[in-house]
Amino acid sequence: MRNPLSAGALISGLIVFAGCQSKAGNDSYAPQTPSLPVVTIASRPFMAYREYSASLEGVSDIEVRPQVTGYVEKIYVDEGAFVKKGQALFKINDRPYREALNNASASLAVAKANQATAKIDMEKLEPLVQNQVISPIQLQTAKAAYDASTAYVDQAKAMVANAQINIGYSLITAPMDGYVGRIHIKIGSLVGQSMDPLTNISEVKDIRAYFSVSETAFLRFRDEYPGKDINEKIKNLPPVELILSDNTVYPEKGKVELVSGQFTTGAGAIPFRASFPNTKGILRSGSTGRVRISVNLPEGPVIPQEATYELQDKTFVFQLSDSNTVVGTPVTIKATQGNYYLVDGLKPGARVVYGVERLNDGEKIQPIPMSMDSLLKARPL
Repeated sequence: MRNPLSAGALISGLIVFAGCQSKAGNDSYAPQTPSLPVVTIASRPFMAYREYSASLEGVSDIEVRPQVTGYVEKIYVDEGAFVKKGQALFKINDRPYREALNNASASLAVAKANQATAKIDMEKLEPLVQNQVISPIQLQTAKAAYDASTAYVDQAKAMVANAQINIGYSLITAPMDGYVGRIHIKIGSLVGQSMDPLTNISEVKDIRAYFSVSETAFLRFRDEYPGKDINEKIKNLPPVELILSDNTVYPEKGKVELVSGQFTTGAGAIPFRASFPNTKGILRSGSTGRVRISVNLPEGPVIPQEATYELQDKTFVFQLSDSNTVVGTPVTIKATQGNYYLVDGLKPGARVVYGVERLNDGEKIQPIPMSMDSLLKARPL
C-alpha cells in the first residue's frame, strides 16, 4: 500500500537539513547555492495499465412479450426485482380465451357425436354387403363419412388445445432467473405480440463488459503479449480488472474474449468483451465502467512524477551534470503506474532533481543524494 506521507517527510527533512547547514555557515547576504534532493535513475521492470471505456450487459437480456392480445389484469412484480424461472410476472384478462375454449369444447362434442353416428352407420352396412344385400359402394360411402367425422374430431381437438394454450399464455412468466427491468405498461393496458415489450429480464450471474480498442492500441497490443496469433495472445492475457463508475475496483477479475476479427467501419476500432463473475449481483446490465488490462513492459528508466515538469506540452526533468549544474532535459513518457513514469530520454545512472520546478538551465546546486529505493519502499510500483 502506498504511503505518500513517508516520501514527503523524507524530502522535507532533507531540505530542512540543507537549510540549517546553509544558515550555520552564512553570515552574509550573498546568494547561496541551493541544496536540493537528487535521485539517481536506474532501469527497472515496469507494469503498465491500459484502460478502455466499457458498457456492461448480462449474458442474457431477454425481452418479455405477450403471445396473446388482451388487457393487463395484474402485475405481480416490481421493477428491479429478482425473479426465478417460471415465476408469474403479468396476467392478461383471459375471459375471451375461456369462451373460445368453451366453444371449441362444444364443437368437439358435436364432432364426436357425428363420428359415433357415422361409425354406427358404417358397422350397420357391413353385414349387408357381406350378404350381398346392398352394393359395396354404399359401404364405401359410409366409411368415407366416418373418416370425415374422425377428421372433424381431430380438428376440434386441435381447436380445444389451441384455446387452452391461449389461456396459458394469458399468464406471462419469467423465461429465466434474473432481474426485472423497466416495466412499460400499467394495469388496464392493451398488449399484444406486435406491440412494445412489457419489460426485460437480465441474467446477471455473469456480466460482459464490451469495449473497443483503436487500431493503434490494437497494434501495440499485438506486440506486447506473447502468442503466434491474436487468439493465442488473448488466451495469454492476464486476468483483467473492472473499474466501476465511482472509480472503485470491482473485487472479481475477468477474462478478455475477442468479439469480432474485423475493425468496425468508420470507427477504426475492434470490439472486445471481458466476462466477470457476478455472484453477489453487484453489477447490472446498462451500467458503465472501464476495463483495465495490465502489461509487463521491458526494463527502462523509471522516474518519480515529482521529478518532472511540463513546458509547452512537453515533459522535462532537471538533469544534473558532473559539475552539479542543471539542464532541462525532455523525456518521453512511455507508461504510467501510480506515481512513476517509464521514460525515454534518460540513461541509467542519470541524476535528476526531485520535487523542484523553478530552476534555470545552467544553475548550480548542492545535490542531496536521495535513494530511489527509499521512494519505492514508501510508494511501491
